[in-house]
Amino acid sequence: MAVTKTEGWKAKKWYNLVAPDMFGKSNIGETIADEPEKLVGRNIEVTLGELTNDLSKQNTKLILKIDRVGGDVAYTKYMGHQLTQDYLRSLVKRETSSVETNVSVKTKDGYTIRVKPSCFTIKRAREAQVKAIRQIMNQVIEGKAGEMDMEQFVQDVVTGKLSASIYHDVKPIYPLRRVEVRKTEIEAEPGAVAS
Repeated sequence: MAVTKTEGWKAKKWYNLVAPDMFGKSNIGETIADEPEKLVGRNIEVTLGELTNDLSKQNTKLILKIDRVGGDVAYTKYMGHQLTQDYLRSLVKRETSSVETNVSVKTKDGYTIRVKPSCFTIKRAREAQVKAIRQIMNQVIEGKAGEMDMEQFVQDVVTGKLSASIYHDVKPIYPLRRVEVRKTEIEAEPGAVAS
């Protein structure tokens, strides 16, 4: 006997999605599946604004992955974040420079995280200044990652503390309008063999 669409639908069950510890284990919605195993590995996108009830954080998208299911709860872990394209476009102004870098760092607890920050200058910077800004960005990020565990580092990224540290160290070299970490990505977890 063929299974009708409604019977297939009834066999499915709703699961509550829960944010990682570092985001207060708050409920971030629901998802549906016929078997809990099918949820593991599924990526979920949620804005920082939705997690914190702060509308000013709507331009930060968190990428979470379901890593385990217990009862009717699907637990997630942090995989990375990115800023929305329209927000990044709004930061680019004429006659200014956008200095970007892309660096892989290791946290104190052994996570490898790719970090992509941008410095937005007040006026157009010369090549030597751009090089110096990029070098300082890399040094600040590597230094911070080395003294923090993954959760502390991610908190600093999404709350803007890392951007503030970069701003503080770059400012003496060249006047900045803004610093943002465009994107982060967990590349490897402790003990994982890089592929």
